[in-house]
Amino acid sequence: MAKVISQETFDDVVKENMEDFDMGVDEAIADAVTQFQSQGVNLLNIIKDPGMFTNGAGQTNHAVIQALEKVNTCVETNSSENLLDSLTILQTECDEDLARRCLAGKNDGYKILMKALNVFKSDSSLMEIILTTFCSLVNGQPDLLDEEGVTFLLNYLTECSAREKPLVIKLMRLFCIKHEKNRQIFVLNNVIGTLSELLANHKSEPELVTEICICFRVLTFDDDVRVPFGKAHEHAKMIVTEGDALKRIVEICQDYSEDSTVLGEMWSTLACLVVRDEFCKEVLEMGGLALIIKSFEKNISNKNITRKSLTVMKALAGNDNVKVAIVKSGGIELIVAAMLRHQSVATIAEAACATLMTVALRNPSNCQKIMECNGHQAIVQCMKIHSSVLGVQKQGCMALRNIVSRTREYCDSIVELGVEEVINKARIQFKDLDDEAKAALRDLGCKVDLKEQWKGERGSIVH
Repeated sequence: MAKVISQETFDDVVKENMEDFDMGVDEAIADAVTQFQSQGVNLLNIIKDPGMFTNGAGQTNHAVIQALEKVNTCVETNSSENLLDSLTILQTECDEDLARRCLAGKNDGYKILMKALNVFKSDSSLMEIILTTFCSLVNGQPDLLDEEGVTFLLNYLTECSAREKPLVIKLMRLFCIKHEKNRQIFVLNNVIGTLSELLANHKSEPELVTEICICFRVLTFDDDVRVPFGKAHEHAKMIVTEGDALKRIVEICQDYSEDSTVLGEMWSTLACLVVRDEFCKEVLEMGGLALIIKSFEKNISNKNITRKSLTVMKALAGNDNVKVAIVKSGGIELIVAAMLRHQSVATIAEAACATLMTVALRNPSNCQKIMECNGHQAIVQCMKIHSSVLGVQKQGCMALRNIVSRTREYCDSIVELGVEEVINKARIQFKDLDDEAKAALRDLGCKVDLKEQWKGERGSIVH
């Protein structure tokens, strides 16, 4: 594990270099960085701005701390004079990099802004600025949250103005990113029910709808490396069953058919929520797939909506009925058209291959449709264009494997495209591709060296 130091320790070394060795500011900082890095110290949380050492003989002058002190003075004296300017400076500094945010956090930035929220609660315009600054401060620092903060945010969310609600929700989800404990605390305090109710009552407000969708997604993340087992799956189920989110999102989609930004967020959220077979079926029965196909076709030139449409189609295709419905509604033609239109975009190529892989799984008639639409050619072409992207190679291999696993008659048509050479080159480049590559080569009838990973020998396993 990398070592860490405080900002003060780094500053002291820079001052020492300037005072004892008569170095200039830039040279002193560079020397300090070299010293600490040689000792294995991670300097990601350290400010290394020469402008911080311009106040006389190497004295540091951190704008972050100055701004915090001014905000604190305004809060303690219940005075809004100069508060706006101080908050603006603090926000600008925090937006600069993680080091400045860490410095603000270590100097009671969280406590000061929490006090500000309580003191200026009745001033809506000031609250917007405080909330925006708070979002900048906690970005990447979810550990700052405490019980008081959870209670305040949930209570304030129900009583604040419509302009403030998106900011409160954004602040809550920033506290939940890469922090499983915070997610679980918010869920235990009924954040799902609160957000779902807001979604139903404020569906005409695009900014609020977008933030609610993003927050729902964050609650389903499994991104906290400190926790061996999270509750991402349970949270997704709760959002659907207790929050009735699928129905509400599908209904709202119809109101935003012309707004590709909001639609994209809703598609991404649906993809995170359909974690059970019956949820996929429910979206199909509510007309959700038809809406997705329609928006996909209408916005096929839009890279963002294309990628997100493919992602949600892939998630829904986990249900066999949805697979069939995608094919019947012209989904395969759309997917192939998107692959050809956006050949240079690796994320779209990967999402499209993944969708074709899922649609082809255990369904020979769907495989036939993919071949008729030249989907196999589009897959191989994407693999050739994005030879340096592991995700495209992996999804491409799996898609080709699923197409031929139950329909061997298509092997020759795919192999003659030169796919064997493409896969073997990718195998050499990516060690993590070995299993998918071998499976594809094996089912395509190509030469593949299958190694025996282990074998049982007299009651033990030999590798």
